[in-house]
Amino acid sequence: MPPTPTVPEDNVQDREESPRASYASAGVDIEAGEQAVEALRPHAELASRPEVLGGIGGFAGLFAPKLGRYAEPVLAASTDGVGTKVAVAQAMDKHDTIGLDLVAMVVDDLVVCGAEPLFLQDYIAVGKLVPEQVATIVKGIAEGCKQAGCALLGGETAEHPGLMEAGGYDLSATGVGIVDAEAMLRPERVRPGDVLVAMGASGLHSNGYSLARHVLLDIARMPLEGHVEEFGTTLGEELLIPTRIYARDCLALAAETGVRTFAHITGGGLARNLERVLPDGLVAVAERGSWTPAPVFKLIAARGRVERAEMEKTFNMGVGMVAVLPPDDVDRALAVLTARHVPAWVLGEVRRGTGEEPKGVGSRVQLLGEHPRF
Repeated sequence: MPPTPTVPEDNVQDREESPRASYASAGVDIEAGEQAVEALRPHAELASRPEVLGGIGGFAGLFAPKLGRYAEPVLAASTDGVGTKVAVAQAMDKHDTIGLDLVAMVVDDLVVCGAEPLFLQDYIAVGKLVPEQVATIVKGIAEGCKQAGCALLGGETAEHPGLMEAGGYDLSATGVGIVDAEAMLRPERVRPGDVLVAMGASGLHSNGYSLARHVLLDIARMPLEGHVEEFGTTLGEELLIPTRIYARDCLALAAETGVRTFAHITGGGLARNLERVLPDGLVAVAERGSWTPAPVFKLIAARGRVERAEMEKTFNMGVGMVAVLPPDDVDRALAVLTARHVPAWVLGEVRRGTGEEPKGVGSRVQLLGEHPRF
């Protein structure tokens, strides 16, 4: 039989002279975490609602919904992040707006079905915890929650030494909303002849940044701090423009018109996201000539020689949200959105399909014509 392996005996003297291991020596600073909680507490407390019970610091966020005004309440939930836009924030060392992007990506998915956002919880993973940096990120999240009308109910910050570099971070969030079953917006409500009303995007929002960074930073080698004449600002500032938060605007539209449903235009572009709210048998036709994409889209297309089809399946191209409405409600919808300072225009219409449409994702949305000056 082979000899039984033996474990070398500890050298007691060497063990006593070696440094003592601790969580801090492994890269996790509990005290810094506690400092971060105290630093972010005032920001989080500003994003609240009357239904919130307790405050930041408990093991769970508590929320007592007032269900009396709902005949049949339905909860809606959404989880999202901001993708590689965080790489731009880190390179610019500017962390005060990335939280707005995070909130927008979550709450604007909730309102697609007509749900009012109630609360949001965030998750921030960092390579090395810097309390001031985390507090700045959470300040943006809290501001986004205020804009959306929801509470920041809590969250988690985790230090991941060895997995992420110092200064690096990623973030995600989950939001919960509520809607009455009878008022729920869904594809089944869409009818032939309905009109598409587009709501303008503030920029790239939070999608397509892997392609945008590859083209502008790797291929074109444009510096983030460099001034770009077409933007009137630096490249980095343009790329960090916060995602527009449409939640309250959509809820106001749903309250004042007979909107059928919304489509949040995120990853996958206009055609793929609009198709998600079309029932079988119907198609949508949108006119490219009804709007001009912002200069950043033209710059990406030109510097990377990116084909139009690739641009349109990667970026929002200037349309952040689409409302599907009965024709008689279009004028009222445009007036509501204009009063709320949301750029809006008639994008196209819904038609009955012929049954001969090409197969494939997004094929039931036709984009016609050309963008002016693009």
